Amino acid sequence: MRTTAVISMLLLGVLTTVNASAKENELVFASDFEGNRLSQPWSWIMGCQFEGAEPHSGESALLCAEGNSSIVSKYPISEAGLLEFWVKTQNTQTQYRINVLTSPVLKLDAQWQHVALIDITPGANEYLAHRVSIDDPSRQYIRLDIEAINGPISLDDLSLDKIRLDMALQKNEQKIIGGILDKLKQDKNYDVQSESFRTLGKNYAAQLESQRQYLEYSNAIYSSITFVLATSERNKMSNPMGYSTFRSVLTDTKRVASPIQQARLGSMVKPFGDLATATLNVVSAGAYSAFAEPFKSFVAATFDRSNYDNGDLSRSDRKFAEENGLKIYQQAERFMSEIEKELQLVTALDNDLVNMQKNLDAFRRDLDKHLRSYLQHASIARTPENYSKVMSKDEQTRALVIAEASANISAKAEALLASNSNAELVQYMIKTTEKIDEFQEFKERFNQITSAMLTFYDKFERSIAAEQNPFTDPSDRAVWEQHAKSARNYIRQSKEAFTKAFM
Repeated sequence: MRTTAVISMLLLGVLTTVNASAKENELVFASDFEGNRLSQPWSWIMGCQFEGAEPHSGESALLCAEGNSSIVSKYPISEAGLLEFWVKTQNTQTQYRINVLTSPVLKLDAQWQHVALIDITPGANEYLAHRVSIDDPSRQYIRLDIEAINGPISLDDLSLDKIRLDMALQKNEQKIIGGILDKLKQDKNYDVQSESFRTLGKNYAAQLESQRQYLEYSNAIYSSITFVLATSERNKMSNPMGYSTFRSVLTDTKRVASPIQQARLGSMVKPFGDLATATLNVVSAGAYSAFAEPFKSFVAATFDRSNYDNGDLSRSDRKFAEENGLKIYQQAERFMSEIEKELQLVTALDNDLVNMQKNLDAFRRDLDKHLRSYLQHASIARTPENYSKVMSKDEQTRALVIAEASANISAKAEALLASNSNAELVQYMIKTTEKIDEFQEFKERFNQITSAMLTFYDKFERSIAAEQNPFTDPSDRAVWEQHAKSARNYIRQSKEAFTKAFM
């Protein structure tokens, strides 16, 4: 994934130089619940304990009991940032809500400000990543109020990374607009507002670059070649055709099957690939469920005495069927049970990918619509040409349209100011505020998308850990491990690229 361009200092000083891809994380706060409890950065832990939790990483985590619990940071956080933490339920019936709050003081009567609410319904039983933007750059204590229903939850790997520039820019925009509206109420000499209008225009226009970046991020988030290779290797691990036990069962069954039965067997395994060309297809849960029981019944019927006694078989083949039929059927049944476990993991990962892709497509569609509306508010026609300028790979092309948006916003506000159209000016400022605030929704939605991706990486890595090898036969285990090694390498590279580009 390539690093996108930066915004240049061009045209009336409209733009501020910004790295378009995510910078190296600047860690502000972290707690992995490891080591000495007294050294943990928490002043208050109620309803949670260090014993009994299943860690996401390391050896320790925090176990929060069923019901209500809270944790409060020991020190105030002096930087705005992106809060990330991992949560696991005890069982699939457990659900939880986590309310994230901040306060400038740590007192019994402190006023805590709501930041975000995370509400997870029953169904998940693995660690899920959660990400929340904390936009206030002042010194703030962090509090997590947790409500667990139908079982406890494990909490681990909590961190807060320094906020990115576009989030800080939004806070600045809100302060500018708030200041303008306050002065309009207090100061009848509106000429003093001109400089604020120009600053507002610059900041409004600069957000176009942020929206372009998020659209580029969403286009590239699943497109790395290493991610594709990792999922390809993972799918091969659930294809029965790739394992010697299954191929041996096929060979032995064909040995005692009639020509019609052999043709039937060939059509049954065709969805999985081609033995002659060593081609493996992606196996779906539907294809497997339609195949598994009929296949085992086919093997049992083929090795039934009434079948091979009446068949046109040699003496050696009849003897082979009589001596090995039961063993071959048991071998087939054991293998099909093992491959089913593998397929269940792959199917769950595939379903997660489908859901993430749906959310990503909706995010792209909605942000694209918002960007066009954002241009229109800046008096720039919603034409394909203007949209292409905003999304251009050329910095100067983008700078031109951003400069135009800046000038238009400032000019519109100054025109309303000069005409003493106070009501219209206030309405225009409120509309501008709404446009800026609307983009916050997309930042939070992108946080959810990256959280889902982090959760997917975590589940993927756990599914290919050596101890997850489901097979009994040594040759099958070796094949699984060979694919797993390749998948581990690809997913590690993909995760590193994802973290560098999007975190």
